[in-house]
Amino acid sequence: MANQLERNKQSVIAFYDLAFNQGKPAKAVETYAGEVYIQHNPGVPDGKQAFIDYFNRLAKRYPGKRVHFKRLIAEGNYVVVHTHQEWPGEADWASIDIFRLDDNGKIAEYWDVLQQVPQESANDNTMF
Repeated sequence: MANQLERNKQSVIAFYDLAFNQGKPAKAVETYAGEVYIQHNPGVPDGKQAFIDYFNRLAKRYPGKRVHFKRLIAEGNYVVVHTHQEWPGEADWASIDIFRLDDNGKIAEYWDVLQQVPQESANDNTMF
């Protein structure tokens, strides 16, 4: 079980890095997505090709965008990732991303929750 959890975490990091940081969403889907890819972000259409098209648009609009992985939590076929996203020319974002992997370790489903990193905070703690 521990090996499966580690495999799932590594697959999610590699998928996210390839699609987001390296700007290669088609390669990310080909390598790490399963037969079906279910998207829960209401701003992104469902399916693998829609994911590829969306991330290709982002790469053109925001060259140099970066995602930094802060925490990963794995349980069963789920991996939760806490990230710091840098968008050149825009505000930074904190995100919690949830990936469900199929029994073969391929990404099958995705949810995300985003919050803009504010300029000022009511406390001295960071979001990361």
